[in-house]
Amino acid sequence: MTQTTAWSGRFSEPVDARVKRYTASIPFDWRLAPFDIQGSLAHAAMLEKIGVLTAQDLADIRRGLGEILADFEAGRFQWNLDDEDIHFNIERDLTRRIGDAGKRLHTGRSRNDQVATDVRLWLRASIDGIQTQIQRARSALIDLAEQHADTVMPGFTHLQAAQPVTFGHHLMAWQAMLVRDAERLADCRRRVNRLPLGAAALAGTSYPIDREFVAGLLGFEGVCDNSLDAVSDRDFAIEFLAAGALIMTHLSRMAEEMVLWMTPRFGFIDLADRFCTGSSIMPQKKNPDVPELMRGKTGRMNGHLIALLTLMKGQPLAYNKDNQEDKEPLFDAVDTLIDTLAIFADMIPGIRVKAERMRQAAIEGFTTATDLADYLVKKGLPFREAHEVVARAVAAAEKKDCDLADLALAELQTFSALISDDVYAVLTLEGSLAARDHLGGTAPNQVRAAIVRARTALKG
Repeated sequence: MTQTTAWSGRFSEPVDARVKRYTASIPFDWRLAPFDIQGSLAHAAMLEKIGVLTAQDLADIRRGLGEILADFEAGRFQWNLDDEDIHFNIERDLTRRIGDAGKRLHTGRSRNDQVATDVRLWLRASIDGIQTQIQRARSALIDLAEQHADTVMPGFTHLQAAQPVTFGHHLMAWQAMLVRDAERLADCRRRVNRLPLGAAALAGTSYPIDREFVAGLLGFEGVCDNSLDAVSDRDFAIEFLAAGALIMTHLSRMAEEMVLWMTPRFGFIDLADRFCTGSSIMPQKKNPDVPELMRGKTGRMNGHLIALLTLMKGQPLAYNKDNQEDKEPLFDAVDTLIDTLAIFADMIPGIRVKAERMRQAAIEGFTTATDLADYLVKKGLPFREAHEVVARAVAAAEKKDCDLADLALAELQTFSALISDDVYAVLTLEGSLAARDHLGGTAPNQVRAAIVRARTALKG
């Protein structure tokens, strides 16, 4: 007997085998099954409330869907490519288990609003899982920053040593990026958390459905106001991918610094062996493959964002089959984000900091030059003149291959008579750090205050 689909009555010949494979979504949308069942249970409860289903129908549907979910979670559910997608697969199996009540479940809805609901439910749960990993990453950074609130390192602009900062302050900059990432996801979640179910195919349904009731059962904050928009737009997924691309961009920047810092030219840190690999030919190598791959996967995430933007750009209202192509990029994006954040959070506590090398690099870069300029300004010299004085002092120290603090007082005074012996307190690394004692500054006590604020926010 020829396998029929839920819509085959209109057609005079079966679907071509290649077309069947081409259009099937089962190979990737199987992961929506628990959310499809969750949506169906809420829809069934609403249908019983408005009198479309009997109490017995609802009981049978709950029992049958519960059995299907158990089979799915145990890996026993048998997917059939002839049934096209998860919706038909689950509906057909439900009908096999409970009879006609399974056929009545689809009353008042379409696969169009059904899949839009499934994706929103899945993405909402995924955002919550990603937020958990962001919290873990932030916590790891905060803990390491606390250990190194006093550890001096050079801060860079143009990858050139600029001014002294603490390693703790640098790590808290990373943490601040993740704070904004978490805020963007939370904001995105509000727009994800709207119920499309009830829009049916595109125009709504003639049944007296109660969409607010379904929204309440599923934990949605509201319903999608327009039926055409509800089934056809995927801007919520695009917005999520944009937020995800920013998360990966931030992680990529952090990863890039780890890669640089592990090189002998920097020598600032070492990563735990479990996050590195070796070379098949060079036995001495310890390669930071994990951070490198984090950089690489950022391109993958950016590609997913562009894919969905391109997918949507030419679609007329309402639903089009093109939208089937939203899932694989979205699924892979979530997997990539969760794995990358989880590994990043695990990697941070294993960083071994080479504090002496960091300190030496801060000395080598004339990083207190700005402090000398500020010192002269406080003595009454206009900043532009002070800038010129310090530039000449740096040139002299460079010729002698020494730091500014190593120049004799008499030599410093040849550049400006305003310089006195109190200048050396300004030219020390610790003096430079302590001078930046304001909200957001790199003074160690400000770093510790930032850590307290961050921990409080994380708990809240």
